[in-house]
Amino acid sequence: MTVLDGSPDIAGQGSPDPAASALLATADQAATRVDVPLFHLRDVSYLYNGRHTALAGIDLDIWPGEQVVLLGANGSGKSTLLKLLDGIYAPSGGTMTALGADIAAVAAGKDSFRFHRRVGLVFQDPDVQLFCATVFDDVAFGPLQLGMTRDEVKERVDEALASMDIAHLADRAPFELSGGEKKRAAIASVLSLRPDVILLDEPTASLDPRTKWVLVDLIRRLGAAGRTIVTSTHELDIVPTIADRVVVLGEDRRVLGDGRPEEILANTELLVRANLIHTHQHEHDGTIHSHDHEAEHHP
Repeated sequence: MTVLDGSPDIAGQGSPDPAASALLATADQAATRVDVPLFHLRDVSYLYNGRHTALAGIDLDIWPGEQVVLLGANGSGKSTLLKLLDGIYAPSGGTMTALGADIAAVAAGKDSFRFHRRVGLVFQDPDVQLFCATVFDDVAFGPLQLGMTRDEVKERVDEALASMDIAHLADRAPFELSGGEKKRAAIASVLSLRPDVILLDEPTASLDPRTKWVLVDLIRRLGAAGRTIVTSTHELDIVPTIADRVVVLGEDRRVLGDGRPEEILANTELLVRANLIHTHQHEHDGTIHSHDHEAEHHP
């Protein structure tokens, strides 16, 4: 377990920048209001290397307390959209605000550390976020950077580990964990900051069925507690459990549909267009039949 004394206070270094303080105040107000969207995107596009389209013409509002699934095939832009919501990327075109702040300013480093206290992204590969000697250290890392006291850090870590049912793994090294345990530890490392918004990129990818549904239930519980959660996935079977809204991204990197889970999942034509299911034809007694199947996707 890590020694909590003498840790760096990155958040508290230097005098506050007035512009950064204004950005934080705006974000604080946006996070507590329910009459304005947390995220507001209009005609947003993103180009890799200035020429490869990853997103095109995205119009999207996400409201406080929503559990949103970004549903799409591989290559539809789901991960890119999450990185825009997290302020890692700035749009190549269009306008976008997050928690009342211009996301381009956040992506440029304008008070980005404080912004990420409000919005936390869990990457598809948990090894990106687990880099310390123990799980406890990884989950404590964020609160330590906020300059919290030893007792405050321990409280945050204990709370986050308990919410993911991994308190018994606190002293384990990340490389000793299973794939599902790593995913839960990575989520805990974000939860310890108590963010208003949690972004999850393909959280159930590469998990066995039992581990997958344990994690799905934990995500459901986070949403039930009132957090805003945005999850990207191509797995149709988990959608009804973790979403109250589904945004479908097509292979043209545009929004194809937006609605309640039961509406989206019942729309076979939409799911076929998005390459989330495919129509399989076969012959019985000289008659050709067609059946819909969930499309195969591989990370």
